[in-house]
Amino acid sequence: MSKTVIMYTKENCPLCDKAQKILVELQAEIPFQLELTDIYKDDQLLEKYQLMIPVVEIAGEEIAYGVIHKDVIKKRLQQGLNG
Repeated sequence: MSKTVIMYTKENCPLCDKAQKILVELQAEIPFQLELTDIYKDDQLLEKYQLMIPVVEIAGEEIAYGVIHKDVIKKRLQQGLNG
């Protein structure tokens, strides 16, 4: 069973584009579903994340936001698979 990784994002967001590229690269190493959620389509998400995006969430936990580092996400994904 593969995990689902949610990335909160918005249009025209260079940091979001970089984060998405990192997540897609990680999918080649570790199988997981990537779900992109536009915060502008949900007022609660917009209020919560507007200054933080991109935000990466795994198993209901916010793992990283802003500048996303591949090694941090990879480590958390591997922990989830082994734990």
